[in-house]
Amino acid sequence: MIIDCHGHFTTAPPALGEWRERQIAALGDPAAAPDPSGPRIGDDDLRAGIEGNQLRLMDERGIDVTVFSPRASFMAHHIGDFPTSSRWAAICNDLCHRVHRLYPERFVPAAMLPQSPGVDPATCLPELTRAVEELGAVAVNLNPDPSGGHWTAPPLTDRSWYPVYEKLVEYDVPAMVHVSTSCNDSFHTTGAHYLNADTTAFMQLVQGDLFADFPTLRFVIPHGGGAVPYHWGRFRGLAMALKKPPLEEHVLNNVFFDTCVYHQPGIDLLLDVVPTRNVLFASEMIGAVRDIDPGTGHHFDDTRRYVEAARLPPEDLVAVQERNARSVYPRLDALLTRQGR
Repeated sequence: MIIDCHGHFTTAPPALGEWRERQIAALGDPAAAPDPSGPRIGDDDLRAGIEGNQLRLMDERGIDVTVFSPRASFMAHHIGDFPTSSRWAAICNDLCHRVHRLYPERFVPAAMLPQSPGVDPATCLPELTRAVEELGAVAVNLNPDPSGGHWTAPPLTDRSWYPVYEKLVEYDVPAMVHVSTSCNDSFHTTGAHYLNADTTAFMQLVQGDLFADFPTLRFVIPHGGGAVPYHWGRFRGLAMALKKPPLEEHVLNNVFFDTCVYHQPGIDLLLDVVPTRNVLFASEMIGAVRDIDPGTGHHFDDTRRYVEAARLPPEDLVAVQERNARSVYPRLDALLTRQGR
């Protein structure tokens, strides 16, 4: 089985974006507010968004299951206030759950949280609880920078995040550390802000001692970890300077990386530097990079080709493509087991 741990509903029906535009317009003009119950989207609309896009590519590329969350750039936690984010998160999470209900063996839901700049992260707990208990979410996306590129939030090791971590540990659910749209013109959303955030989150975890308090908490850092594998020696040296244990002891029991790296040398480096047990297959398609690489004739985000060309031993390839995801996402493993897989 090949499990893609990083998928977003980037092809949601247009009605979703139109509802969001009205919600944003209502911040300045309450009379423009959309129906609070959400956009009217039927099952046929969802099928139209999925079958010719993610599902078609999954079939073409031999991907069996995708962990499916709301579109990351649409989270936009910096827009409006907590009630704005709360309603938006609920609507987006419900749609991912409905996709799972339509394709229960192909898509498994993950949830966004209703974060808002300057608001206590504990306010996310009701939606986190609903997502796991009612919608069957097997993971959440946790935004370390709800301000959208200005980094006004405390580091992930700050105690203000602890209520969220306590609930994640209670549910045995991992968090993918994933920022959203950048509203800072200095940082391109997918080319800079995403990768900066991956690197920043890892360094925050190196600086702190979070996992002493939460030894079973698990984070997935996407996009291959940003700059982390390329600068592994720098992080090892900084850990030594900070009087921390080796990275393998300090963070690698709790931190994992995905394979959303869009060229062969990058995947080779990731798999050479990071222990195999810490790497999970992912493609983030259809996502930030959608074109065909003229050098290979294949889509940049067809990451299965890179992973299988890396010449891993067979047992390591199975770990990256399936076993590691089942270990890091226990609720996903339980669902697959119930399905006889």
